[in-house]
Amino acid sequence: MAFFTGMMVLMAQSSKQVTWNYSAKKISEGVFEIHMTATVAGNYHIYSQSLAVDGPIATSFKFTKNPLLVLDGKVKEQGTAIKKMEAVWNGNVTYYENTVDFVQIVKIKGKAKTNVSGSTEFMVCNERQCLPPSEVTFKVDLGG
Repeated sequence: MAFFTGMMVLMAQSSKQVTWNYSAKKISEGVFEIHMTATVAGNYHIYSQSLAVDGPIATSFKFTKNPLLVLDGKVKEQGTAIKKMEAVWNGNVTYYENTVDFVQIVKIKGKAKTNVSGSTEFMVCNERQCLPPSEVTFKVDLGG
């Protein structure tokens, strides 16, 4: 792969450069925003959920099926998106530096106390290297 020519590939995982915080914010009766906030260390950046090139791993979320919950729409990104042509990927990419908040709206069926859980897959890079992708699991309590 041309990308790794002259670059050092570290075996450390992306999770060493990103701290995730998962929380819920009630926005109305039975409706919550799930905030999945990434704080990126140093000079690394984390990729958007939507990438138009092959190579970097887009940030993605998998939610565990829960019969008491309905996901409302797709995960939205809140932060300062940087769109840049990266020759190494042979195209334009969108990424975030420092912090980005991914938000999923969920609705609880009835008045049950439950949780939303799942996993996040992501990858970080800087000007010199990319770290292998990481996957972290999460669980956020809701309702009650």
